[in-house]
Amino acid sequence: MSSDPAGRRPRGLRGLRKPAKKRPAGPPPATTPDDSDTPEQPAETGGHVINAALYRDGHRVSTHDTLADTFREQRATAGTLAWIGLHRPTRAELTTLAAEFDLHPLALEDALEAHQRPKLERYGGTLFVVLRAARYLDDPEEVDFGELHVFVGRDFVITVRHGGAPDLSAVRHRMEKSPELLKRGPEAVLYAILDAVVDGYAPVVAGVQNDIDEIETEVFGGDPRASRRIYELSREVVEFQRATRPLNGMLENLTAGFEKYAIDEELRRYLRDVADHALHTTERVDGFRQALQDILTVHATLVNQQQNAEMRALAEAGFEQNEEIKKISAWAAILFAPTLVGTIYGMNFRSMPELHWAFGYPFAVVLMAIVCISLYVIFKRRDWL
Repeated sequence: MSSDPAGRRPRGLRGLRKPAKKRPAGPPPATTPDDSDTPEQPAETGGHVINAALYRDGHRVSTHDTLADTFREQRATAGTLAWIGLHRPTRAELTTLAAEFDLHPLALEDALEAHQRPKLERYGGTLFVVLRAARYLDDPEEVDFGELHVFVGRDFVITVRHGGAPDLSAVRHRMEKSPELLKRGPEAVLYAILDAVVDGYAPVVAGVQNDIDEIETEVFGGDPRASRRIYELSREVVEFQRATRPLNGMLENLTAGFEKYAIDEELRRYLRDVADHALHTTERVDGFRQALQDILTVHATLVNQQQNAEMRALAEAGFEQNEEIKKISAWAAILFAPTLVGTIYGMNFRSMPELHWAFGYPFAVVLMAIVCISLYVIFKRRDWL
């Protein structure tokens, strides 16, 4: 979706501009400067003020190392736009900004604490926007989510970033290369930020789609790690849904504000274009969640089938073993019968019947044969042999 902004969609929030106010004369505390030509610092660094610059008619007129210098220069120069970027600022820095630009305490607290859902709030003449940016990390194959808070007023734009995404230095450079777009004021900056955040979802969507394709291969390949990967990716997709789904309502409200304050149709057209891309992303993410649920169902079915096959194999093995035991038991009983007869007639008791009988031996042999044959017939009829 990103292209040269000079020929694309400038955005507007001119209806949100508030009357000029008197600002305090006392200088705020100094903060850490940074070079505007370098990418914004990642979440792990300790920098606070990433960039503070003033613009007039779409061109940068000054860059300042501290918030105090920025405020002083803007008070002395009429018709300038202050664009201040911060990364995990301290409470003192946000309090200084609130005193200078009349920021609402609730919005200030949200920007300080972070962990907010995406939302769009209006506090008097200031618009407060919370966005959840995302980026796909190739090496660990996971999605990294960042949080961005944007204050948009009559003559200022303040961005408060928590996390590694998005890279707002690229947004600033793009706008500075398109003064025709930047001179439209704070609303154009908000457009560029929204555009960058929505554009940043595209590689995440592609990465998640690739992960889902790999999981499908693992599931049908019988990979035992598939269950854990499905669970982890499902959590990321749920988080992705929380980041993207509120955008549709936010952009609808923003479009309604454009119409209410009679922002020109061109700006509304550009905003609708961003809304279309956001809606497309939301639909893709919703599809991912459904696809993962289907894959999990298929995986559970395959696992059950495998378990049933294993249980069937165990049952068959047990049945075969039982048949062998039956045969062994039958032959043991058959062999036990003559042993019993021989043992009884082998006892040397003096008064034992048939002990001195002339037909005693043939009788004992015939008795053994009859018992063995009878047992064999019985076991054979019962399929033990």
